[in-house]
Amino acid sequence: MRTDKDQEPIIVWFRKDLRLADNPALRHAADSGRPVIPLYILDETKDIRPMGGASLWWLDKSLKSLAESLEKLGNKLVLRKGSAADVLDDVIAHSGATCVLWNRLYDKASIDRDTEIKARLKDAGVDCQSFNASLLNEPWTVQNGSKQPYKVFTPYWRAAREHLSHVTVESAPQRLKSPEHFPRSESLAGWGLHPTKPDWSKGFDLWTPGEAGALDRLNTFLSGPVDGYGEKRDLPGIEATSRLSPHLHFGEIGPRQVWLAARNAADHGDAPTGEIDKFLSELGWREFNHAILFHWPDLPTQSFRPEFDAFPWKSNSAFFEAWTKGQTGYPIVDAGMRELWATGFMHNRVRMIVASFLIKHLLVDWREGEAWFWDTLLDADLPNNVGNWQWVAGSGADAAPYFRIFNPIAQGEKFDPRGVYVRRWVPELKNVSDEVIHKPWTRALHLPAEAKRLYSRPIVDHAQAREKAMEAYRSL
Repeated sequence: MRTDKDQEPIIVWFRKDLRLADNPALRHAADSGRPVIPLYILDETKDIRPMGGASLWWLDKSLKSLAESLEKLGNKLVLRKGSAADVLDDVIAHSGATCVLWNRLYDKASIDRDTEIKARLKDAGVDCQSFNASLLNEPWTVQNGSKQPYKVFTPYWRAAREHLSHVTVESAPQRLKSPEHFPRSESLAGWGLHPTKPDWSKGFDLWTPGEAGALDRLNTFLSGPVDGYGEKRDLPGIEATSRLSPHLHFGEIGPRQVWLAARNAADHGDAPTGEIDKFLSELGWREFNHAILFHWPDLPTQSFRPEFDAFPWKSNSAFFEAWTKGQTGYPIVDAGMRELWATGFMHNRVRMIVASFLIKHLLVDWREGEAWFWDTLLDADLPNNVGNWQWVAGSGADAAPYFRIFNPIAQGEKFDPRGVYVRRWVPELKNVSDEVIHKPWTRALHLPAEAKRLYSRPIVDHAQAREKAMEAYRSL
């Protein structure tokens, strides 16, 4: 027998879970048989870090995709901007909703906000439930023998994998009951998330944000490029990585979906087991960074290893600007920074090279580089962005030692030996020979005219910069 409660709407608060499949909050709401109000809030809560420009570009397309998917289920997405607590109060008041569901986030600001909201709503008689849609293992579930969080990746991932023998994925709902009256919704176009005057996103058209685009990219990767992944993933001149990171960040695909698809590919002989294991270890690194940030929430501003807070960073706006524009005079560094600006993405090996160059050649604080990546990366995920920058700096968990200073010449020669990547993003060097493309100043007199200004001499000498970095490190 149906009751009045059956007609009380449930709000599903979408955050970084912009998909229908394997979305436990949405599935729970759909299975209730009650009317569902899908809600996305462009959150302006104090202490919630605003998205960067590139992320807002992606969000614009991802929300459009999600709205279209919900319409096919007979429902629609409600969009609101403002403080999450205030928006929820308003939507509840105007809809009569008696339940709010969401999938959990794990950074301190989001946890504090969600905890406060949950307490307020429960005091008001509104039921609240949260679920895990973002991680294979939530941060508190993987501990060492002393019941403490792991600080080193290898033992963490070994222990984490023991929890993954029964991973399951929930299918997308086939229908989503609508309320009699939807609350007011703002216009996605009115949010102005797509850049104008100028539109710097013209090179982003190689991406397809949304759940369908995420699944297509995963299937494409597992049907070909994963073969040889362990070796080829370090070569920026070829397409050998999954490029799933923006899709994972926005939750257009979940890690359980990736895990099961990859394991099935290995089990059915469609991909080598060793290559699949290597690929999934990268998913493990994502999990590790989320766990580290959960247990050490000050990492966006403070070093995991506190001695690094005394590092003698140099403030040099000219050097930093040259780095951001890809005008350092080191071809592999410049190629990476130009790829980032043009596409919102950078190959992972090159990310390490450009980060090392900023921190250890130019002695610029890693936090400045992290902030630039936050604004320009489509996959600007807080735990990974902060964790990876601290890893390169030597100040993070399980970090590379500070004295591991990438030589940009040697890195280029090793991972882009024929200059395929450099020639694509630094076209003024396209006619330079393979032998000198990563050190063009050694043939300065013979460089094309358009290359001489920048590549006759890099902004710092590698050997001298390395010595200054080591001197600074020894001062700690």
